[in-house]
Amino acid sequence: MADIDNVARAKAVYDDLCATLDKRNWKYTKHDEDLTITFGIIGNDLPMDFVLGVDAQRQLLRMFSKLPFITPEDKRMDLAIATCVASDRLADGSFDYDITTGKIVFRMTASFRESKIGEGLFEYMINCSSVTVDEYNDKFFALSKGLISIKDFIDNK
Repeated sequence: MADIDNVARAKAVYDDLCATLDKRNWKYTKHDEDLTITFGIIGNDLPMDFVLGVDAQRQLLRMFSKLPFITPEDKRMDLAIATCVASDRLADGSFDYDITTGKIVFRMTASFRESKIGEGLFEYMINCSSVTVDEYNDKFFALSKGLISIKDFIDNK
């Protein structure tokens, strides 16, 4: 359980996050009860939905984007390899893959424990996450549908 100071700090970070997005007229949905916001972005191909939450106990900002498709069972090993390859190429964040369900989620975290954070971190997380998901979501989708091979995916830098 998060102590009172951690909860207060997390609430302040959440308020700063919302104020930053409001200042930029960003469209998002607030979930005050769990210090989380949700929003969507139109990319170059597939739609992208994001969750950005403040974890009071761990003193983390946690950003997630679940890709909008399920990998068919016959392509799951290829996607397991592809998510490892993609994650290895990233400067920040990672793709998490559940081989039993075929779901892919992009994840990025940043600690605010004993740190002062501000608009720059929020913007970085949103921008970096959206660019990364937009870069890979169509490649993962094409691989899952058999439109490209795992070799094509790996060779496509």
